[in-house]
Amino acid sequence: MYNKRNSQPLQALENLCLQRPVEAVFLDRDGTLNVERADYVKSIEELVLLPGVLNALARLATFNLPVILITNQSAIGRGLVSHRQVERIHRHLRALVQAAQGRIDAIYVCPHHPGAGCECRKPRPGLLLTAADEWRLDLARCVFIGDSMADLQAARAAGCWPLLVRTGRQAQHLAELARRDPSFVLVDDLSAAVDWIDRWRKTDLDEASFAGQADESPWTA
Repeated sequence: MYNKRNSQPLQALENLCLQRPVEAVFLDRDGTLNVERADYVKSIEELVLLPGVLNALARLATFNLPVILITNQSAIGRGLVSHRQVERIHRHLRALVQAAQGRIDAIYVCPHHPGAGCECRKPRPGLLLTAADEWRLDLARCVFIGDSMADLQAARAAGCWPLLVRTGRQAQHLAELARRDPSFVLVDDLSAAVDWIDRWRKTDLDEASFAGQADESPWTA
């Protein structure tokens, strides 16, 4: 069971105010947790975690929020890897995270080829909607940490709050978009994203000290 904290989230940007407690955190995999490969992660040996990810997940685990992985794995649909191999990779990932005192509570995978027209492949919100139903989550109170346009679009389609990182292959494109579109947050990496969530959670715990930072612009990172 998870303790839902009553917190007044960050309100630094007039048109991007999260006015509810954070209820859950969704995570993308490739480019967010591990190095994104052009030829796909097809084995445990090819799963290379990004610097700082294990420590960030350990911190995230202390927030008493569900941590849920949402990932496209079209390598299955392309015939490059089997369902069983992807499950083995994910067991290994969870073992690494658990050994570092973190956790991934659930993993939702779209195995389909991009041309399949399924509802679960990001940028469509199918996996997020399924997870929200099974975990009884209000998606408007959830944060989705990802590294791509597909993640951004899926979060928006589902009604989540997108929090993007620069560790994937679309970093330059996201940086250019962020300069034109202030409606999402772009930070360096997962550790910085966890910092953001921590600030949202702690706002009501230290309103006085936070008020002193109100003139800053924390939506630019």
